[in-house]
Amino acid sequence: MDDDLQQLERELGLFLRRATASSSAMARRVHPELEPSAYELLALIERTPGVRASDLAAYIGVGRGTMSRQLARLAKLGLITRTPDPDDFRGQLLALSADGASRLFAAQAARREFLGRALEDWSPEHIAQLTAQLGRLNRDLSSAWMTQPPADRPHATV
Repeated sequence: MDDDLQQLERELGLFLRRATASSSAMARRVHPELEPSAYELLALIERTPGVRASDLAAYIGVGRGTMSRQLARLAKLGLITRTPDPDDFRGQLLALSADGASRLFAAQAARREFLGRALEDWSPEHIAQLTAQLGRLNRDLSSAWMTQPPADRPHATV
C-alpha cells in the first residue's frame, strides 16, 4: 500500500504541475492580465450565475477580503457583472459579462480540443472511468481536508 501511495503522490505531483501550467495558459487565453487563480473563479461564476461573493469565498476556502480583491480585478477587466442582492442589501450577485462569457467559452473550447487530441486513443468508456475516479478523488480529498485540523493540513491544497 505504501508503494502505491508513493506512486500516487508522484503522479499527482506531476499532474498538478501540468495543471498549474495549463491554468496559467488558460488565464492568458481569457485575458492577458488575468491571474491563473482567477480563471477557475470565472468558471465557477459561469456554473453558478447569481452567486454571492461570500458563498464563493466559503466554497473556495478564502477570506472575504481576498475574494473581494479578486472580484474587483475581474470587474475591472470587464469579465463579470455585479448586481445588488435583493435579499441582502450588503450583498451582490455575480455573473459573467457578455465579454467574460465569450472569452471563457473560447478558452474552454480550446482546452477541450486539446484534451480530445491528447486522449484520442482512449475509448469513451475509459474517459468516463477517469472522470468518475477524479470526481471521487476530489470529493474524498475535500472531505479529508475539511476534517483535518487547520494546523495539520498540508500546504498544498490537493
